[in-house]
Amino acid sequence: MTFHDTKPFSEIGHDVRLERLAEVAVKVGLGLQKGQELVMTAPLDAVPLARAITEQAYRAGASLVTTFYTDELAALMRFTHAPEEAFDHAPSWLYEGMAAAFRSGAARLAIAGDDPSLLAGQDADKVARANRARSKAYMPALELIAGFAVNWTIVSASTPAWARAVFPGEPDEVAVPKLWEAIFNASRVDREDPIEAWRQHNSQLRARTEYLNAKAYRALRFRGPGTDLEVGLADEHEWHGGATRAGNGVICNANIPTEEVFTTPHKLRVSGTVTSTKPLSYQGTVIEEIRVRFEEGRIVDATSRTGQEVLGKVLDTDEGARRLGEVALVPNSSPISQSGLLFYNTLFDENAASHIALGQAYSKCIRGGLSMSEEALVERGCNRSLIHIDWMIGSAEIDVDGITADRAAEPVMRRGEWAN
Repeated sequence: MTFHDTKPFSEIGHDVRLERLAEVAVKVGLGLQKGQELVMTAPLDAVPLARAITEQAYRAGASLVTTFYTDELAALMRFTHAPEEAFDHAPSWLYEGMAAAFRSGAARLAIAGDDPSLLAGQDADKVARANRARSKAYMPALELIAGFAVNWTIVSASTPAWARAVFPGEPDEVAVPKLWEAIFNASRVDREDPIEAWRQHNSQLRARTEYLNAKAYRALRFRGPGTDLEVGLADEHEWHGGATRAGNGVICNANIPTEEVFTTPHKLRVSGTVTSTKPLSYQGTVIEEIRVRFEEGRIVDATSRTGQEVLGKVLDTDEGARRLGEVALVPNSSPISQSGLLFYNTLFDENAASHIALGQAYSKCIRGGLSMSEEALVERGCNRSLIHIDWMIGSAEIDVDGITADRAAEPVMRRGEWAN
């Protein structure tokens, strides 16, 4: 099923719009292959989209679709009633099973739509312990995903709790459809031919990565209000963005939507101060106005206006949690930025602004990295950690320079837009 040359988007019913998004998820996001299995996770409120994706996956030739649903109310019951020792446990058997599926060739799809403030009122220590236990248990699967061993993608569904956060004061019957409209627009589902629209967009992102790879900057410098940060780039780094070829040979778009080009910083070569430009929604806690200082690649001082305790717990996850695993450039004119919405969802907010990520680096952002040993990746500057958390540092007030091998500075972005 394809959707070009149909009715105007405004005249299409919601079920057909979900089919469009599902087709984009399967064909553009996953590039799902005939005979391939699919492992999907989704919140309960996203069942209609999950079913639409399941149908599209089978139409594309999937051999089996297995979906795991999460229940936010059940998650809250744990914090209300579970014994103290329960927060140091996670279902390692589940994540080991997912990793086994990926090693056997299964694709991975996640539907995002969680309540951004679900755990805001819960004990920060319990939240941190639960997150750490989950991150540790998830590592066998995360390594395969972060290393792009398989084709994977993330898409989003409008859910009541998330919609209320984005459109405060609006009743659910208004907020949920408005968030769906924003998702459809950002995911290019409202175009006459969404698949072709994604082909053109990927072509533009590829041109940008080719330009940056030809420049081979040694570092990037971000300057603006509250920010003077130099991010050294890993040795033999590569820029990526949009469609990418996974280790199994399948071309996929890991994020739907995506506006970024990104690469791997050198874990020892980051210095200076940086201030977040948008709130970070992390595991049910909203962390606002983050300000950190780096020395020799490591965060040595960190504050935030809200979520300070949770931020501290995150940074203490492991040694790599205080170092960078990603730096990404996004123009302020991106459709998500121009929507004027704060999504409280990293998948969207990171595509409204340039950003950095604490924790695990992407092996594919090193030349030949997908086939390198762990030791070789670390030698080139790749950071290793149980976490990978993106937060936004770009805006219309931020300038970015590329620093060459001889320390010359060249304009890359001015006031949040590409300089050339």
